[in-house]
Parts: sequence; structure tokens; C-alpha cells
Amino acid sequence: MKGYKCIIFDSDGVLVDSERLSAKVFQEMAKELGFEMEFDTALEHFAGISMKENLKFIQENIQESLPEGFEEEFRQRTYQIFKSELQAVEGIHQLIGKLQVPFCVASSGPADKIRLNLGLVKLLDYFENRIYSSYDIGRWKPDPGIFLHAAEEMGFAPEECVVIEDSDSGIRAALAGGFMVYALVKEKKRRHFEQLGAVTFASMKELEQLLGL
Repeated sequence: MKGYKCIIFDSDGVLVDSERLSAKVFQEMAKELGFEMEFDTALEHFAGISMKENLKFIQENIQESLPEGFEEEFRQRTYQIFKSELQAVEGIHQLIGKLQVPFCVASSGPADKIRLNLGLVKLLDYFENRIYSSYDIGRWKPDPGIFLHAAEEMGFAPEECVVIEDSDSGIRAALAGGFMVYALVKEKKRRHFEQLGAVTFASMKELEQLLGL
């Protein structure tokens, strides 16, 4: 592993392929409130963004307050679709099985959601007692707090860690905290992510090479 002593994984989009499912639910619920958008637009606006910002985005577009219980209903709907459709990101089991250094997960989502998702795709055992949530510290990406918290809890300085991300806000958060960032990317966002300062990769096989596995 090229000098790094610890790996910090984001969860949604890096460990579990959840962002497309979440965006689909947001798209459906927004449509029910009169705000229609294409799926690609929904994915772009909702992936890697905090719940607070996502709710604000919908509220601004319907130009009125969200119905009471909207967030709770969103979580219930995503829970149902995750149970039947959630999958691990392709190649992540194989990559984790090769790691020889400490690693953890640091996510903007609630800890119980992270645990649920990892459990559904049989990744939870790898991360037990090494799950760090923005909800635990009250700071969300692009604030670097969650990555700094994870590094401290794991016993490493930021420069000793590499963060694995897939979103604009996550990349900005990690770089602001002084971390090296490897970013899983679709081709159309590669240049943007690289301009932010991330090293990009398109598959877990490529990430294995970057990590020297």
C-alpha cells in the first residue's frame, strides 16, 4: 500500500450501490409533490449530498414546506427498496479481502443506516466498531469533520490516511482535512473530480492498483 497506514471508505456509492436507489425514491416523492425531474438530474442533485440539503432542494422547488413526516417516509421507502435491491459495489468484497492495513467507514448517513446497508450486502463484519457517522459529531460533508474524526478514532494523522470517495462534497471534505483522495468516478465527472484534486478510478480493480494490492 503506497505508504498509507489507514483507509477511510465512504459508504454510499463506494461500499454499497445505494445512491441510484435513494435518488429514485427522492424522484418519486418529489413528483408526488408536483416537482418532476429526469432520473439523471435526480441522481446528480441527490447523490453524495446531506439529507438537510436534499430536503431543502425539494422544498425550494415545490415552493412550500414539505409535508410532515416526509423524511421519515423517505427512510421507510428506501429501507424497503434496499431490502430487495441493494447490492455491494462490484469488486469491493475482493478488495477488502486483500487489505493489510486498518480501515473504516466514514459517512454522512446515520450510523444505523450505515450498519443496515452494510449488513444487507454482507460487509458489516469487516467494519464492526469502525463505523463513523456525521450524525455522531453534528458535522456534514463538505466539512472535513467526519474524516478528521474517523482518522483520530483510528489513531492516525490525516496525511497517513487515504479517503475513498465518489462525490463532490466528499472529495472537498477530505481534501479540506488534509487527506489524499481516491475517487470512484463515471467518465463524465472524471475531469471535474481531478480538477478538485482527487486521483480517479473507474473500478475496484483500478483501486487495487492504486493501493498497491
